[in-house]
Amino acid sequence: MKYVCDICGYIYDPAEGAPDNGVPAGTKWEDVPDDFVCPLCGVSKDNFSPEG
Repeated sequence: MKYVCDICGYIYDPAEGAPDNGVPAGTKWEDVPDDFVCPLCGVSKDNFSPEG
């Protein structure tokens, strides 16, 4: 399942991860570190919602 930033619309896709932010491809959302921030707008993981 993908997760979308409620603020800017960035989509976290587990298949792609966020390698520029230290999250390797294949990382499930539940396993993304709690200190993860949106690569586009910088808000916390709490500001993401399941897509769809």
